[in-house]
Amino acid sequence: MAKATGHDTEFGEWPLKRLMTEVVGSGHKSADDMTREQADEAFRRTLAGEPDPTTLGAFWLANRWKRNTPEELGAYVDAMAEESVESHAPDCDPVDCGANYDGKGRTALLGVAAGVTAAAAGTPVVAHSGDRVPTQKQDAYKHVLDELGVRTELSPSESADMTDDVGFGFYYQPAFNPGVVELFDRRDEMGVRTFVNTIETLANPAGASVHLGSFYHLPYAVRIIETFQAAETAAMDRVVMFQGLEGYDDIRPGSTKVAVWDGGDVDDFDIETAEYGMDFESEDLGVEDVAADSAAVTEAVLTGEREDRFADAVALNAALRIYARGDAEDIDAGLAAAREALASGAAAEALADLRSF
Repeated sequence: MAKATGHDTEFGEWPLKRLMTEVVGSGHKSADDMTREQADEAFRRTLAGEPDPTTLGAFWLANRWKRNTPEELGAYVDAMAEESVESHAPDCDPVDCGANYDGKGRTALLGVAAGVTAAAAGTPVVAHSGDRVPTQKQDAYKHVLDELGVRTELSPSESADMTDDVGFGFYYQPAFNPGVVELFDRRDEMGVRTFVNTIETLANPAGASVHLGSFYHLPYAVRIIETFQAAETAAMDRVVMFQGLEGYDDIRPGSTKVAVWDGGDVDDFDIETAEYGMDFESEDLGVEDVAADSAAVTEAVLTGEREDRFADAVALNAALRIYARGDAEDIDAGLAAAREALASGAAAEALADLRSF
């Protein structure tokens, strides 16, 4: 990772204080957008530990006020990829699931169960997260896997091996993105989310060509798709975004919007989840202890001990992963493959393989 020398010539002409004064710091209505070069330099300086903490906090808050453009976000992704991220691709080409790293707090986290089910159906999946990431510091992929007795503190090469061996792999943020991890304390002091919460989910440590992510509203999904288009280090062939429960990569019961980009225009459609077995409300997926209860749900669904609302939700989320990679023509076909993986015992075998890795 680059280290600051104290000389602006290492980076360019735009220290964060100057960007605040001349570009982004005048307020959410009058601030200007940065050029790609300015945004790239700003985040390289940040990763190098150069900015004064007060200046860095002001810069992050100014970005939040004015809202980042896809070009700015793409530049941040590129700087992160080049200065911090250690990618290690498995031989298979998995679906990349980069859910919000700061986790969930009310409903079951179903991504592990859905990913293992998809893997058992022939669709490799990777997930990545950190450990108690600001600002929510809630339960994420790592914590459910820990409760299941699955190794999580892996090197990127081990994560790639896990993906190839099992079909489901986990990448641990401190191992593959240490520069962003070093920003945790500063992010925690902010008390609000920053653009770092967005770009860390786009890190793609497995070098996947398909990204599956979540959003609250369609314009945000389009912005993320345009961010991938603007990022020179991102080589995504397909991006599928959907309205996730608690902003996570679990389908929200009800009418769920899905946006799909295959290199051309963005298409969108609705999943009426009741038509696929999820005929219940979000509250019906609530749990007391997200990590422990989600792990218990995962094991019970994958081993066939539960065939209730959680099993329906897992099957539909697995179907979306199968569809996202193009291994099923539509959600119906993906759901059939997911249910077969659960009924045949293949999902239970995949969980056993994951635990023994």
